[in-house]
Amino acid sequence: MQRPFGIKKSFITLAPMKALEGKVALVTGASKGIGRAIAEKLVEMGAQVAFTYLSSVEKGQALEQELTANGGKAKGFRSDASDMAQAEKLIEDVVAEFGKIDILVNNAGITRDGLLMRMTEEQWDAVINTNLKSVFALTKGATKHMMRAKSGSIINITSVVGIKGNAGQANYSASKAGIIGFTKSVALELGSRNIRCNAVAPGFIETEMTGELDQKVVDEWRKAIPLKRGGSPEDVANAVAFLASDQSSYISGQVLQVDGGMLT
Repeated sequence: MQRPFGIKKSFITLAPMKALEGKVALVTGASKGIGRAIAEKLVEMGAQVAFTYLSSVEKGQALEQELTANGGKAKGFRSDASDMAQAEKLIEDVVAEFGKIDILVNNAGITRDGLLMRMTEEQWDAVINTNLKSVFALTKGATKHMMRAKSGSIINITSVVGIKGNAGQANYSASKAGIIGFTKSVALELGSRNIRCNAVAPGFIETEMTGELDQKVVDEWRKAIPLKRGGSPEDVANAVAFLASDQSSYISGQVLQVDGGMLT
C-alpha cells in the first residue's frame, strides 16, 4: 500500500522530542499530592528533576525510586524550605548534582486553619514562613544561576483563596496572596534577563487531604464548581508543565487558575 504523500515510514514513526529534554527542574514539597504529580510530569517530559521533602521521608525516597526506574534522572533532598540557610544550601547542592537550574517550582505549603480571633502567632508564622518566605528564599537562590544563564522559568503555586480569601484561613490566604504579588514583582525585575515568573492557582483539587473530608462537604464543593467536579493533581501538573516549557515563552507575571471555573 502506497504511503500518503510519499512520507517515509521512518519519519512517521519518530517520537516527538520531549519538550523539557535537557532541562533541570527543582520542585519543593514533592513527596505527595500536587508536588508529586508535578515531579512526575516534568520527568515524563524529559526534565531532570530535583525535589524536596521534609517529614515524609519514606514517600520522598519512594518517589525518587519511581522517577528513576525508567531511566530518568531525579534526586530527592530533605530540606526545610522555610529556613533561609537550608534553602541556600539546597540550591547549591542541586547545582552541584545537576549542573544548573532551569525551572523552579515553589510548591511547598502547609495549612494551620483557625478563626482569626483564635489564631496563634505560631500558626500565623508557620504558614507565612513555609508558604511565602520559602518562595522568597528559593527564588533568590535560584535566580543567581538563572541570571548567569540568561534563562529560566519560575512557577509559584498559589491558590484561589489567595485571590478571593476564605474564612478560617487568614494566614493561608495572606501567604497565597503574597505569592501573587511576589510573582508579578519578580516577573518585572527579571524579564530583561529572559527569566519568566508565573503562578498557578489551584481550586478544589482532590488529593489525600480531601479524601479525609466528609463526603457531603466534598459534594457541596463540587456543586459550586461550574465543571461540577474537583480537579486532580495532574490538572495542576499540566499547567505547570506548560509554564515551564517554551510553549509559554511569551507569558510572564500571570496567574493561571486551575479551578474548573470556580472564580469565573
